[in-house]
Amino acid sequence: MSSASQSRSWDVHRLPSAEGKTFLVTGGNAGIGYFVAEQLAATGAVVVLGSRDRAKADAARASIRSRVPGADVRHLQLDLADLSSLRTAVDRLGRGRLDAVVHNAGVALDDPPRQVTREGHELMFGTNHLGHFALTQWLAPLLSAAPAGRVVTVGSFAARSERLDLGDLQSTRDYRPKRTYGRSKLAQMSFGFELDRRLRAVGSTVLSVVAHPGGALDSLTPARPPVSVTTAGERLRALPSALLVQGKDAGAWPIVRAVLDSQVRGGQLWGPRVFGLRGEPRREPVPSHMADPAVAARLWAASAELAGADPHLGFR
Repeated sequence: MSSASQSRSWDVHRLPSAEGKTFLVTGGNAGIGYFVAEQLAATGAVVVLGSRDRAKADAARASIRSRVPGADVRHLQLDLADLSSLRTAVDRLGRGRLDAVVHNAGVALDDPPRQVTREGHELMFGTNHLGHFALTQWLAPLLSAAPAGRVVTVGSFAARSERLDLGDLQSTRDYRPKRTYGRSKLAQMSFGFELDRRLRAVGSTVLSVVAHPGGALDSLTPARPPVSVTTAGERLRALPSALLVQGKDAGAWPIVRAVLDSQVRGGQLWGPRVFGLRGEPRREPVPSHMADPAVAARLWAASAELAGADPHLGFR
């Protein structure tokens, strides 16, 4: 079957079996991450929810199991805002290999003041980007032990209009929450593409793919009580926007495809088909500012220093 016909045959409601595989979804207890975990659980894989909050993770696990009979969903205590805790967290995973990690967890702040992580990094950059950067190092041996491990980094539409300020990565001079969030997601996406280049350079079997959910609103998302509850009134008021955007269940589709589709290649960007905002998942052209190798190399060097990480992130 040709790549084009294979691509057309992808059905978001009939996913391929992934029995015997293990997937880790950071922030898998809520939002997009929850629906990524729910959909992956239906493939027969072991799905691990990386989450700081055990009670929320337990609620998500119960919800997934109620919809996917026999689902094997586990919890890993994971705090991306505490870099010093990540190595121990990965040790607790207790797996000999990991078939994919979905770098999904994210903090989005709407208002000042500027907040910091335990290590003193700006909270959104420190959690969304540096936390996942550092986590990748500790997962590298497990991903390399899988036949075809994948790192799927979840980007955002918000990153399209932003540019990194390499002289002020942590927004110390000029903190504007929405811009800082967009830049933290751009840093993640730039990392995902640069990781692919570095994996290719060392001949690794691991793929690095970037995906984004498009426009995904809570008000258009099916209820998953107690994880998420949407009233009939909220859904009704949101209906006009459904022409342009979608719910978080559909926002998960490009990410799930990036994890599962055997036709996906490293360095690709996947998003929704209609204007990159809604619809079935498709491959998108990578915007030039996200793929700039010079910017990415400087971001990588700064990130390794800030996170105290091995510059190779464990891939050699």
